[in-house]
Amino acid sequence: MCWLRSVIIFSLSLGYFLCCDAAAMSVTFLNPGKPDEVYWLTASNSMLAAAKDLDVRLEVLYANRNHLNTLTQAKQLAAREVKDRPDYVILSNDHAVGFEVIRILDAANIKTFLAFSGLREQSERLLATVPRLHFPGWLGSLEPRAEEAGYLTARALIQHGQQNQLQGSDGRLHMLAIAGDRSTPASLKRNEGMRRAAAEAKDVVVDQEVYAEWSRAKAQEQSEWLFQRHPQARLIWAGSDLMAFGAMDSWKNKGGQPGKDAYFSAVNTSSGALAALESGSLTALAGGHFIAGAFGLVMLYDYHHGKDFKDEGLELDRSMFILFSKDDARRFQRHFGRLDFSQVDFKKFSKVLNPKLKKYDFNFRQILTQVEKHQ
Repeated sequence: MCWLRSVIIFSLSLGYFLCCDAAAMSVTFLNPGKPDEVYWLTASNSMLAAAKDLDVRLEVLYANRNHLNTLTQAKQLAAREVKDRPDYVILSNDHAVGFEVIRILDAANIKTFLAFSGLREQSERLLATVPRLHFPGWLGSLEPRAEEAGYLTARALIQHGQQNQLQGSDGRLHMLAIAGDRSTPASLKRNEGMRRAAAEAKDVVVDQEVYAEWSRAKAQEQSEWLFQRHPQARLIWAGSDLMAFGAMDSWKNKGGQPGKDAYFSAVNTSSGALAALESGSLTALAGGHFIAGAFGLVMLYDYHHGKDFKDEGLELDRSMFILFSKDDARRFQRHFGRLDFSQVDFKKFSKVLNPKLKKYDFNFRQILTQVEKHQ
């Protein structure tokens, strides 16, 4: 993983460089993940590339998968001298911390924007109502349509099971679901998409759903007893790549062959997931949603420069995921395998910089298309 260490060093040095221009618009990203966690590192790197294109000072703070750290970071930002506070904070509502972070930062007159996971359809809605009302500094949110990720991967998984006749003795396809956590909206939405695909198929039964908290080790541990409890299950849906790998490890330990006698799906664009898709051990993979932070930065850039995004809505729920083909996986690895997004021209997505642009397009496939055109 030497390349990952070099990417991390590059990201940190780039982040420092982006924080040097005192006159630029300033943004802090409260990243809920770890700096060596591929998904959240990818999200940060794409944001750093967008910030460089847009001349934005971007600071990235990692919570290391501890939501209490996010609250501490918010309090620390609010306690800074006014001149040292960021103009905006981008955060994800992982483990439902969004409302409290918004409250803390709004009291310090720091504007906030939710990306990746918002407050939609949560109990906090009763308190926070809508952006810009009780908390004027809460500007809005941008969420990838997480339900799509669950649906696309589950549907592809089911289709492969049907084509290869992996039905049990009852003539039905048996599926296990390994989900992320019980409180993050994006996690719950992926589950909903999975269930919708299973319900549409008619011949599929979801034997059991478990929550592995995004952990490979926990997914492996859980799947060991899941495979014993449900011996007819041959479809394993997972809410992330690491959890899919954990289940695949367990299947291989019992003598199975992922992609041959059982099918696995995943979400995210780690090099391991893309390689597994190409090799066939992973049957279905959705991803591209890491770009939500970079597009959120574009929206804040436009807002900061007088082009409010409110005409499209304050809480945007947009399609970003794509179901990767093997060719898509190769293209992604070729262009972004080292998590360098400097070849993407993020200026092209700004309404301020492109007055003819009438509506934001957040789907990840356009990113692949853009870089292909410039090769």
